[in-house]
Amino acid sequence: MFWLLAIFAYLLGSLSFAIVLSRLSGSPDPRMSGSGNAGATNMLRLAGRKLAILTLLGDLCKGLVPVVLAVMAGLDQREQAWIGLCAVLGHLFPLYFRFRGGKGVATAAGVLLGLYPPAALLAISAWLLTFYLTRTSSLAALIATPLTLPLLAWREPEALLPMTVLTLLIVWRHRGNLRDLFAGRERHF
Repeated sequence: MFWLLAIFAYLLGSLSFAIVLSRLSGSPDPRMSGSGNAGATNMLRLAGRKLAILTLLGDLCKGLVPVVLAVMAGLDQREQAWIGLCAVLGHLFPLYFRFRGGKGVATAAGVLLGLYPPAALLAISAWLLTFYLTRTSSLAALIATPLTLPLLAWREPEALLPMTVLTLLIVWRHRGNLRDLFAGRERHF
């Protein structure tokens, strides 16, 4: 069951709501316009609030659904976390879109919501507060994602290793944003 759900999670994660919604609406391909990222923030820039919210919800659900299915299948928390990581890998490297995906933040939030809702609440709150104060989505993601690791280490240690890998992948996907932040060139809203 673990391997079946891991494959399902990757394939579901590979479904890029930003790309699909941009094609359906006639909006620019988010990989070719704006920041070049297939995620909700770039969709907000390119296609407006409605499509950005739909992208956010779709990306969140593709992290949540595989974890919930793993819970229902009776898999332990370590296996649930690895399955969640597979969904994020699908988002980062989507099979259907030449392995050019988003940065995984919303999908990771969905994974956390399924694994341990207090960690998801912490991450979402930290993201919202940081974004409110700085108007910078990438900085909000870079602060919110690692912030959950101490809470997971304390309350859900079995999930810590896959969630650490997930955090490192998200930071790695934001490496260009980090360069821009340090150089003072990062985009603000």
